[in-house]
Amino acid sequence: MNTNTSRPLILCIVFFMLSSALIAREPITPVEKYGQLRIEGTTILGENNEVVQLAGMSFFWSQWIGKYYNASCVDWLVNDWKCSVVRAAMAVAPDGYSTKPERERRKVEKVVDEAIKQGIYVVIDFHEHRAENFVEEAKTFFSAMAQKYGNYPNVIYEIYNEPLKVSWNKVVKPYSEEVIKTIRQYDPDNIIVCGTPNWSQDVDEAALDPIEGSNIAYALHFYAGTHKEWLIEKADKAIEKGLCLFVTEYGTTEANGDGAVYEKEIRMWYDWMDKNHISHCNWSIADKKESSAVLVPGASRKGGWSEKQIKPSGKLVQAELLKKHEEMFK
Repeated sequence: MNTNTSRPLILCIVFFMLSSALIAREPITPVEKYGQLRIEGTTILGENNEVVQLAGMSFFWSQWIGKYYNASCVDWLVNDWKCSVVRAAMAVAPDGYSTKPERERRKVEKVVDEAIKQGIYVVIDFHEHRAENFVEEAKTFFSAMAQKYGNYPNVIYEIYNEPLKVSWNKVVKPYSEEVIKTIRQYDPDNIIVCGTPNWSQDVDEAALDPIEGSNIAYALHFYAGTHKEWLIEKADKAIEKGLCLFVTEYGTTEANGDGAVYEKEIRMWYDWMDKNHISHCNWSIADKKESSAVLVPGASRKGGWSEKQIKPSGKLVQAELLKKHEEMFK
């Protein structure tokens, strides 16, 4: 055997194998990259103190368009749309969890299970406008979710989608504190997002009397055609007072979910969210006949959507998600 010839060859093979192993071990999913999330001040951080800004899609009300709550759809949103987070909007009423709890819970679990498998984050949303009327249902639901998923860093709890024009101090905060206490019995550290009054717009009101505890964020919702600079000013006040905001739902359209797509205004919002490292989920993965639903009627429940099956709002948001993914893994 000619050792002078074989030694360089062996070294090359070893170098190639080590290089391949190193490449393979680079983070390939958001959860591999960031791990357990936590909140420091107004910012979400990863395990290694990296600033985290998640970007993804929200599913529609589960009781009305629940067909997209499946593993194949989640896979497509991860692999084609490059979502780092999805939001399972579990409806409470009407005809939701309040009357058919097992049916609606199973829909959520399909999304959560696949999000965990795919290595992305997932918002478990109690999608209701009057959650203070369903305190026991919320506690039962989130108790089950925390016991089942509390050990996974992927999970984020959104305990009240959009309170109406009710008091923060007298209605929303007491409800939130009770549900948070239930979750923390089983999950001490995953992020909990609290809804805020007036369809999750009055974050400045919540900032005057925030909830005690760690890893608590506050929901800010906007629709670009309706909510302009005045809502950004309210949000800035909340940030100045130390609140961590999470845009768990936003639309490129008017607040009714329909009308034009407001490209200039949504770019203003994207720039503001980037500046403040605010995570966001777009409304919605649905084939409803309205502008904010990103799919045309009849689009496959399992993903695989062609360009013709994606509406203008969906194309705009998809481009933003691809950009965010590239920035996350550059």
